[in-house]
Amino acid sequence: MSLAVALTRASEGVAAPLVTVEVHLSGGLPGTSIVGLPEAAVREARDRVRVAIQNTQFEYPNRRVTVNLAPAELPKDGGRFDLAIALGILAAGGQVPREALQGCEFLGELALSGELRPVPGVLPALLRARHGKRCVIVPIENAAEAALLGDVEVRVARTLAEVCAHLRGMDPLPAPAVDATPNTDGAIPDLADVRGQAHARRALEIAAAGGHHLLLTGPPGTGKSMLAQRLPGILPPLTEAEAIEACAVRSVSGTPFNASDWRRRPYRAPHHTASGVALVGGGSHPRPGEISLAHHGVLFLDELPEFDRRVLEVLREPLESGHIVISRAARSAEFPARFQLVAAMNPCPCGYAGDPGGRCHCTPDAIARYRGRISGPLLDRIDLMVEVPRIPLAELDAVRKPDEEDSATVRARVITARHVAMQRAGKPNASLTTREIGRDCALGEAERTLLQGALDKLGLSARAYHRVLRVARTIADLAHAERIGRDHLAEAIQYRRMDAVNES
Repeated sequence: MSLAVALTRASEGVAAPLVTVEVHLSGGLPGTSIVGLPEAAVREARDRVRVAIQNTQFEYPNRRVTVNLAPAELPKDGGRFDLAIALGILAAGGQVPREALQGCEFLGELALSGELRPVPGVLPALLRARHGKRCVIVPIENAAEAALLGDVEVRVARTLAEVCAHLRGMDPLPAPAVDATPNTDGAIPDLADVRGQAHARRALEIAAAGGHHLLLTGPPGTGKSMLAQRLPGILPPLTEAEAIEACAVRSVSGTPFNASDWRRRPYRAPHHTASGVALVGGGSHPRPGEISLAHHGVLFLDELPEFDRRVLEVLREPLESGHIVISRAARSAEFPARFQLVAAMNPCPCGYAGDPGGRCHCTPDAIARYRGRISGPLLDRIDLMVEVPRIPLAELDAVRKPDEEDSATVRARVITARHVAMQRAGKPNASLTTREIGRDCALGEAERTLLQGALDKLGLSARAYHRVLRVARTIADLAHAERIGRDHLAEAIQYRRMDAVNES
């Protein structure tokens, strides 16, 4: 029998569907054909595999070789199938035991010398392979991410020859020997570096505790970017499941993997010239964008009105749903995108509206056009809007005040408040559904009267109304209060004052 079967996995978003590589040797003129919807890089595998087999001192069959990649309707691209194709050919020719291929999956691109090259998307493949209870053989350069999953049997190899020796039972391949212990010491900016800005620091703490989106408005040089960079340092640590989800997105994107910081919250800050594809993902072969690379982390958009309005509008759906679906003519892919948005903007085109120095000469129409670059529906999805005023020089030079706490102190309060929310609803307050808001954010008569007055004055939408209640719930959690009080609600309402400015 000259038929052999090897298993591998394709890459489709953050999924990794199983691909069966069937190899058949038959009579006729020597040649190799690959079927099963292969794209250019896969069709070229026949030449890479042939030379790699010959350079590994094996014999390439002098027969008709047919390689079928099933399922046939799934597009196959990249060099990730090379190793499985090579082993299938060797097994069909009797140079490797066919039964040794059973119970294993193979990922890796082949160099002409027979060496294995790393491929993207190994971590999603391992996540799917854990359900099949199969051993997965990957290139040694993918060992760092392969070591994250302790419940999957993984073996790493440098060359095709090493894999063949393992399958023959001559020289077993090693497990990935990489220290995946998270490094918590890294150079994360500390909140103690920020002078003054008590109001903005408070908003940052609330945003961290509840997972709320935040908009910082103020003149240039007042510390908006500085505050945003310090948000990851006060967020609760990632759980192992969250960290693996974030790493899976990075694995698909081909981002270099660092085993020492895999438990850190992602922080992404794309430039305002970024395109819609760069921000949300896309391409003929859909790739994750900045919002997916910020999954379970922070996405910072500086100079928010300078982004193309059409680019900003694509954020509206993932801000609500926590995922993005990218559809193309030949295929579609879904990527997770549960990020925390922090945006910063100037109050006017020149940046100095309201500045005591009187440097602003922008007309009211110019200011209105500038602020109008951000649509009302997008602002509706931002929970906290905070003004960051200029700090006097004397305050910048002063000794740190007691209320200018470091990140560790603030983070302790954030973790406590987040734990309360998780115990109550199993999710951060920013993710509460309408029904859960009715259950967990019940108001007394005095609080209802206060909120009704704010609705009338600010003209809040139903979405903004629910966001006020979510923020008030977070403020109450930080205060260790079981119910939302009048003070908690009043503080949450004042973070929507920009709604009144936009209405005017």
